Amino acid sequence: MRHDLNELEIFVAVARHRSFRKAAEERNVTASSLSHAMRALEARLGIRLLNRTTRSVVPTEAGQHLFARVSGVIQDLEQALDEINGFRDTVQGTLRLNVPRPAARLLLAPMLSGFLKVHPGVKIEVITDDQLVDIVAQGYDAGVRFGESLALDMIAVPIGAAQRFAVVAAPEFLEVHGRPTNPLDLRGLPCIGRRFPSGVIYSWEFERDGKNLTVSVDGPLVLDDDEIMLDAARDGVGMAFVHESYADEDIRQGRLVRLFEDWCPAMPGFYLYYPSRKHMSAALRSFVDWCIKYRQDEEAAGSAAA
Repeated sequence: MRHDLNELEIFVAVARHRSFRKAAEERNVTASSLSHAMRALEARLGIRLLNRTTRSVVPTEAGQHLFARVSGVIQDLEQALDEINGFRDTVQGTLRLNVPRPAARLLLAPMLSGFLKVHPGVKIEVITDDQLVDIVAQGYDAGVRFGESLALDMIAVPIGAAQRFAVVAAPEFLEVHGRPTNPLDLRGLPCIGRRFPSGVIYSWEFERDGKNLTVSVDGPLVLDDDEIMLDAARDGVGMAFVHESYADEDIRQGRLVRLFEDWCPAMPGFYLYYPSRKHMSAALRSFVDWCIKYRQDEEAAGSAAA
């Protein structure tokens, strides 16, 4: 029976990812071992469950039916076993988090070390991904995103302070091109573009006194990473539109000059979100509680400093 259950767990992982490689990475085994297990299951059942090509793995009609019937059962079994953690002296388990790169660097990095010291039995896998993904379909326990990006059926917990963006340029760049006084002046000036994972080039957004401006910028370079944008801005390639926290030190040191600060208001910060299930794993519950306390401590420290 255990052998059958293990093969069904493998089947659910492969069918969910539609990839032996991704399922193998999730289970920390080789793709060939999963393929062998699936062939053994199909041989014993006497029916093909997966159509395999060199580029894709797609469930057959029978495979789709089996996946629909057993995926929820497998999930319930995993949750039931994980709930036993509540009877342990220490929390144990693995958490898989899908997080955009800015949140991983600016927000999660300082949180994780303290959490893991308090909960040494928990293992956390952080996958940085700027795309909007279905965390349930992709096998994640939770994710981090801005509030407006979240699906309505998710539970969302604010875990970060308000965020701001900043337009920055090197002093030498401004000496050559002049200092723009209005966001509309960006048109025609060299800017470093931002491309989203969807392929869309971001139009810079501004707001002041209830007035909104959206400016389509152009320039010699298009990137998808704030730190590389800052490198290019320091080198005088163009103006950059980045998360404020990335640019703070460069602005303080005079390596970059901030522009249009009054056009860049604060906006809600990042949220930790997870499926609205009745039962949470002990590891996820502990992590949610830790993030909430961390944010409260940060806000208290900020109020005391003020």
